[in-house]
Amino acid sequence: MADPSTTSKASLPPETFEAALAELEKIVATMEGGQLPLAEALAAYQRGAELLQYCQAALKDAEQQVQVLERGVLKAFAPAEPDAAASGSEGSGPVEGDVS
Repeated sequence: MADPSTTSKASLPPETFEAALAELEKIVATMEGGQLPLAEALAAYQRGAELLQYCQAALKDAEQQVQVLERGVLKAFAPAEPDAAASGSEGSGPVEGDVS
């Protein structure tokens, strides 16, 4: 018998991107377990595909909003230099094995 919470969610769009992502992760974990009957696995796959489409659309919308905010020019991401990141974190936390 199908899980009522899964079947009722199948027709409802997610409330937020985060909710969609959490539900998608749960579906993936359940399917990876390999214990779903075939019909439930197919329904879960279909719901996962719907959630994936929703997430991709939400990400595309967010990207477009960023482009508008940046006047159509996305700034290149420049990660911090490895030395600078390492030197900035020295002495800022407890040393492993220190029980003070």
